[in-house]
Amino acid sequence: MIFGSRARRVLPWLLVLAAVAALAAGCGPGGGGGSGENGNRIEPDQFRLSGTQRDAQFAVGSETFTEQEVLGSITMQVLEAADATVVDRTGLGGNEAVRQALEDGEIDLYWEYTATGWLVHLSETRSITDPQAQYEAVAKQDLQENGIRWLPPAPGNDTYAIAASKKTRQDLDIRSISDLARLAEERPEEATLCFNNEDDFRTRFDGLPGMQRAYGFQFPEENLVEVSLDAVYGAADEGEICNFGVVFTTSGFLRESGLQLLEDDENFFAVYNPSLTIRGEMYEQYPQLRELFAPISKKLDTETLLDLNYAVEVEGKAPEDVARRWLRENGFIE
Repeated sequence: MIFGSRARRVLPWLLVLAAVAALAAGCGPGGGGGSGENGNRIEPDQFRLSGTQRDAQFAVGSETFTEQEVLGSITMQVLEAADATVVDRTGLGGNEAVRQALEDGEIDLYWEYTATGWLVHLSETRSITDPQAQYEAVAKQDLQENGIRWLPPAPGNDTYAIAASKKTRQDLDIRSISDLARLAEERPEEATLCFNNEDDFRTRFDGLPGMQRAYGFQFPEENLVEVSLDAVYGAADEGEICNFGVVFTTSGFLRESGLQLLEDDENFFAVYNPSLTIRGEMYEQYPQLRELFAPISKKLDTETLLDLNYAVEVEGKAPEDVARRWLRENGFIE
């Protein structure tokens, strides 16, 4: 949807980890603490956003792909449970469109990826492979230059990867991208690569051009096959039109296909940890957003993101239902 708006209000029944001390120290996803019998339960009134500021209202945005829809739903349900009014502006388009909406004040917060912030929105040209260093760099610079606040990131890494079926890996003796580079030199007809025709992997410097530079090889032009996103996984698994596919490490289709990732032995691909980004003015009004979302973010590791995406992409469940189930199972909402 484009700028769909529906305001909703629910009772404040949010259950979150009590990690105040660690958060005050500015910890990343590895920090945290807890209180209560199960370590993640606090009284609802302690996190009621409306309280003395009765009109707490947040416009939540997201991009249009599955993971963003789920993260957007998580955000809206958490805010609603904290007694805030939520305006649903998820599904705005690509990352540049959603980021522009944040900068223009059309939305107040959305989940962005650390490498996207660094390489795309801040136009930096060097990748940072250490997750914490990447987060600290983008958070500091974006706050200074644009007044955008990055909350502690999730440990999950939704980055690019090259994948192949078990049979392809065995038949061609391929375990790493370095092995793929060798194959492209010695048997170029076997080095066929499928990738999403709606993605800019083929042209972006942290995609195909950069990977080829980092590993010192070139795919034959005729070996590059553009297909739809979901078709990449099936095509690489079948090994008919391509032996290898460009995949995302948290995609539900990855689990469904049974593809195996090639080792990125040169550590080329950037780190894409999701982090909730917030307009500076909104964060100044509601600094408790950091405490509210940090324990939730902390639980969103790569396997969890894959589980959530699988439920939507393969099992056909609605993103809002998947988000609600996960929040309940982890004790964040009732």
